[in-house]
Amino acid sequence: MIRIIPRLAAAAAALLVCGLAYGQEIDPDILKAQPGTYLVAPEDGGAGCRMTLETGTAIGGYGLSGQDSCAKPLPSLAESYAWNFDGNGGIILIDPLRKVLARFVENEGSPMKTEDRVPLLLIAAPDGVDRLPTFNSLAGIWTMQRPDGEKLCGVTLDGHVNADGNAPLSLSGDCAANVARLKLTVWHIEGFGLTLMGDDGSSLGFDMRADGNFDKSKDEGGKPLSLVRH
Repeated sequence: MIRIIPRLAAAAAALLVCGLAYGQEIDPDILKAQPGTYLVAPEDGGAGCRMTLETGTAIGGYGLSGQDSCAKPLPSLAESYAWNFDGNGGIILIDPLRKVLARFVENEGSPMKTEDRVPLLLIAAPDGVDRLPTFNSLAGIWTMQRPDGEKLCGVTLDGHVNADGNAPLSLSGDCAANVARLKLTVWHIEGFGLTLMGDDGSSLGFDMRADGNFDKSKDEGGKPLSLVRH
C-alpha cells in the first residue's frame, strides 16, 4: 500500500488547480491544511530529522521549527528558516536569504522527495522513528499474526530487489487458508508502507509502527493483522 502525506498532497493538488505560485498569495484553506511535524530523511535509510511546518509568516514563506535537530544528520537543512509552495505542486525549504535548500517535488502516489542523487523524503513518520526502512533493513523472518498473538503465517522477506523495485518473499507451509490463497510472492516498500503482493494482483498493505513492526493498513479493511519480526 503506497503512502503519501495527505495534507501536503491535497494542498499540492489545489495549487495546481488554482494556479497559485511561489510568491503569490495562498488560499487560507490550503495553508491551514499544512501544519504538522514531518520526517526529512534520505531514501537510502540514513538518519533524518523532524521539522514542523507552521502557518505563521516568515521571510520568504511560512515558519519552521525543529530544524536544529538536523545539525548532525542533515547539516545543510539546519539553516532552514522557512517553507513555501513552489508553484508546481512541491514544497521548498529556504534559508533567511531565500536560498532554496531543498525542493520536494510531487510524486503521484508516493511521498514528496528531492531529486538529489540520494533523494530526501518529506513524510509523516511514527513517533520516535528517525529513518526510513529499506529492503536490507526489513529482510528476514517475520510472523503474520492477529493482535492476540494467533499466528497465521511465517513470512521471509528477501532483500534482493528486482528491476521492478520489488523483492521476493516466501511463506511458511503452515499458513492459514485465507493467507495462503493470496499466493504472495513479492514485497515492496514506499516510505513507511510495506506491501505484500501476489502474481495475480492480490496484495496486503501494512503501515510501520514506532517499534519497527507493521500493522495492516486501515485502508485494507477486515480484521486487524500485524507483521512482527522474529
